[in-house]
Amino acid sequence: MTDLVLRRDDALSADALAMIGESEAELAALYAPEHRYAFSPEQLLDVDVRFLTAYRDEKPIGCGGIAPCEGYGELKRIFVTISLRGQGIAARIVGALEDVARQDGYDLVRLETGLASPDALALYRKLGYREIAPFGTYVDNGSSVFMEKTL
Repeated sequence: MTDLVLRRDDALSADALAMIGESEAELAALYAPEHRYAFSPEQLLDVDVRFLTAYRDEKPIGCGGIAPCEGYGELKRIFVTISLRGQGIAARIVGALEDVARQDGYDLVRLETGLASPDALALYRKLGYREIAPFGTYVDNGSSVFMEKTL
């Protein structure tokens, strides 16, 4: 098995769409539609999200993006194929996106995730993210968890 490769990608590419599709299926199984804030592929493009696809052996296995916001970057669509979790892939994706945020001039990264995603919450805490109040246009819905990290 070869090393992980992260590539800047168009959110409408076949590989990105495959990862977004897997992500959406998982989110739909965990959260009611009104509690899912994941951007569609078109929205990712519309707001200029810097999107990365993770590959191993030339096969897409994960993805994530960072959206430019007023004063911070927001992590979007962080996902790793279920069978490959626990190998540090998500941490590598988040780290690469934090590097993109720094390059874009941000020293703060925020995210929204959910209570039904304990592995994601544990990962973000391990990476230094802390819980905060809702930000941007988000509202407290009893399901979401909001976090941030100063870079």
